[in-house]
Amino acid sequence: MEKAKISSYQLFVLICMFELGSALLLGIGKDAKQDAWLAVLSGLSVGFFLFYVYYKIFSFYPGISPVEWLRAIYGKVIGWFFGFAMGIYFLYLSARVLRDFGEMLIISAYPETPRFIITVIMAFCVMYAVKKGMEVMARTGEIFFIFIYFLAITSFVLITSLGLINVNYLKPILENGPMPIMKTMATETIYIPFGETIAFLSIFPLVDKIKGVKVAGLSAMWLSGTNLAISMLINTCVLGVDVMMRSPFPLLTTIQEIQIAHFLERLDVFFMLALIVGGFFKVGIFLYAACIMFTELFHVSSYKRTVYPLGLIMLCASVMIASTYAEHIDEGIKVVPVLLHLPMQVVFPMITLLLILWKERRKKKSQQKSASA
Repeated sequence: MEKAKISSYQLFVLICMFELGSALLLGIGKDAKQDAWLAVLSGLSVGFFLFYVYYKIFSFYPGISPVEWLRAIYGKVIGWFFGFAMGIYFLYLSARVLRDFGEMLIISAYPETPRFIITVIMAFCVMYAVKKGMEVMARTGEIFFIFIYFLAITSFVLITSLGLINVNYLKPILENGPMPIMKTMATETIYIPFGETIAFLSIFPLVDKIKGVKVAGLSAMWLSGTNLAISMLINTCVLGVDVMMRSPFPLLTTIQEIQIAHFLERLDVFFMLALIVGGFFKVGIFLYAACIMFTELFHVSSYKRTVYPLGLIMLCASVMIASTYAEHIDEGIKVVPVLLHLPMQVVFPMITLLLILWKERRKKKSQQKSASA
């Protein structure tokens, strides 16, 4: 583990930046159409439960890396296997998010630039930051957190003052009943971005006050989840369902609608910067979690030695992960949630927590018997 300490507030900032990252870019919950904001809130409600599961696991083994408590729970061999699976999972997700933002820059701003060049620049920025350590990333996050929320408030004021919102686009609410919302929640909004906070199991041991982890985490999830729901609500009210469904990046399309006297326009450039910042932190935290896992698994002296090798694997994987952006999105919606997100974010943590509680119960019973004897 890295010898660093971050505050509860810095953890709060990191989780907010992490969850807003690619979720703001892609516009999660679009399959629920005008009820996308309800699908986000539904996913948030389950996300609270998942985060509590992750926190509960951490609370039994504070101060040690996930690999160490996996070995303590499952034994050396099975624990090593599960740790390796988690490391690969985090590395794969870092490659997926890196691809998301590379595609966004190509589609929105640099159509003539090779994808590999854009991806290389962003990947090496992330690798440099991760190698500097989590304290540096947390302090950087505090600065950019203010910048992002300043832009968010400004855009909300401009959109509402210009009369771009049409609440009729939200009607009829629950047109097809609750099933589309439940389906979208079960296949998307639980996992992205709320279940992805499982990566913070590698960061929780760095927090200076263990009790602050739960409050900071749940508060960050509430804030980011509410913001995502408001974002989808505004996207729907400004663009309408058809345009929102067709747009690869609904938020940018919404911001492009802001025009004041043919002078103040194309504000989407500033929001691209904000989205890139969010993507930077999301890729960085996934890569950091992967580095921590593999450092412990293969007994490397410092996690910094693994940053560039794993970063290069992430870079290559982001390019080879899919041949086109449509294939990349299709894979992320239909394949990844079932084969990866569900077992890694839901099933495995819950089984682990139940196993911990069972072991703790047995330990208490044995202690009571020895005390009575």
